[in-house]
Amino acid sequence: MKNRLPDTEVLDRIHALMHAQGRHMQAAMNAEGHGLGPMEMRCLRHIAHHEGVTQSDLVAHSGRDKAQIARLVKGLIERGLVTSQPHPADRRSQVLSATLEGLAQQREMQALRAGFQAQLLAGFSADEAASLIAFLNRLQANADGG
Repeated sequence: MKNRLPDTEVLDRIHALMHAQGRHMQAAMNAEGHGLGPMEMRCLRHIAHHEGVTQSDLVAHSGRDKAQIARLVKGLIERGLVTSQPHPADRRSQVLSATLEGLAQQREMQALRAGFQAQLLAGFSADEAASLIAFLNRLQANADGG
């Protein structure tokens, strides 16, 4: 008889890995003296990769509510990591950009993420890593309804 996975084993493993990544990033950023929280890191990463993003874009990307995103963005602006300018096409909206300091912290975060990924993939062959990515892409496609 074949062993069956518990009903939520895949979700439980994905959840555990995401929390492990969050703990790793939080500890590393705190050790560097940045003290950014997980959502601040996610917002800064998105802003740095999408020049001219708006708070509405961040709400849609993160799934968080407007008030939470507004607080996060305000904190990033106060820390000098992000700037806000009126949207050229819609003055009711603001476009966000990472400052030089914000971009520098984003590069540090990216290096930390790459290091954590290397730790996760230690002992994996290139073919195994490629297969994992293919499986994860299939999971994402299924999650997106396709």
